[in-house]
Amino acid sequence: MLLEKEIAGFGASGRNGGWCSALFPRSTGSLERRHGRDAALAMRRAMVGTIGEVERVIDAAGIDADFARGGTIAYARSAVQRRAALDEIAQAESYGVDELSWLGPDEVGAAGALGAAFDRNCARLHPAKLTRGLAAAVEARGARILEGTEVTAIAPGRVETARGVVRAEHVVQATEGYTATLRATHRRILPLYSLMIATEPLPESFWRDARLEHGQTFTDYRHLLVYGQRTADDRFAFGGRGARYHWGSAVRPEYDRSPRVFEHLRRALVELFPAARDARVTHAWGGPLGVPRDWHASVTYDRRTRVGRAGGYVGDGLSTTNLAGRTLADLVVGEDTALTRLPWVGHHSPAWEPEPLRFLGANAGLLAMTAADAEERVTRRPSLVARLMGPLVGH
Repeated sequence: MLLEKEIAGFGASGRNGGWCSALFPRSTGSLERRHGRDAALAMRRAMVGTIGEVERVIDAAGIDADFARGGTIAYARSAVQRRAALDEIAQAESYGVDELSWLGPDEVGAAGALGAAFDRNCARLHPAKLTRGLAAAVEARGARILEGTEVTAIAPGRVETARGVVRAEHVVQATEGYTATLRATHRRILPLYSLMIATEPLPESFWRDARLEHGQTFTDYRHLLVYGQRTADDRFAFGGRGARYHWGSAVRPEYDRSPRVFEHLRRALVELFPAARDARVTHAWGGPLGVPRDWHASVTYDRRTRVGRAGGYVGDGLSTTNLAGRTLADLVVGEDTALTRLPWVGHHSPAWEPEPLRFLGANAGLLAMTAADAEERVTRRPSLVARLMGPLVGH
């Protein structure tokens, strides 16, 4: 039985940027320092393999989710960003798992790009189509999904809801950015908002000049993250950070929309692709993603209480949730597998600080990333601010 306050796909699972990628919140180097090289490489292989697993499930269930595996283009639009891209490619080559290569300036269509890092391990899809398709698929297998059922408390063998109590041998909490809305887990995950816009469909001639093919996603090397894709119906779907953290880890519908951030995203998109200047923005939305204190996603299962948890994806959850689900399944039935030995299994992130420290720290981090981008534009050197922030954001 799946208990859902709204509808399946209401949260980040239905509103995300549509990247089915091998991205993990902590870098491979960070995982290596914490867990050792073998464990870090096992995590990378599992994440890369998950893209194919998502595709297999989509095909097996007959879900029309606009899945197309085209890779990610990460534009380098300054000398500093070019060095960062080449360093990332070199690091990936040293680990031998990810497939990154360099695209020259004549191979990319973003304005001012000196080139780009191309990561083959990413597919574009429509997240809401995927989530609703998965909901239908699991119901067809006999699972029950109770939408419109708000969970108010979780305990061993017992889940309290606004409609009554559910008893179960095993309980799994997978609430991600909404984890902070439950009293017992209020400081486990920080809800950070990410917002998106979508344009009207654009002609094929535009996409030829932009050098973005179906199935390709894109970003660049700025510190205040942006992400985009060419949709199946030839729109830009483009998002990014920039929305502030709200006092007390509040999650409210009105936070999904920020005209200031939407305008920031429109300007950022036009900066990358000036020919889209007159494209009409037809959709704008947002929602909270989940950030653990150490930016380390985790899967846990307590054999004594039979309560499992997964989350802390920091916006990299589309494929990571698939891996988490398969891992939890092995843990619940008590199997010792390659998945249950991955380094994120059993990891416990520290709790976030109480207010006002949480409010000050989270929004200071947002300002720091904005300042880091400005610093690099002025100095034309790698940001000292970003270097100081690196250990706090999974690098």
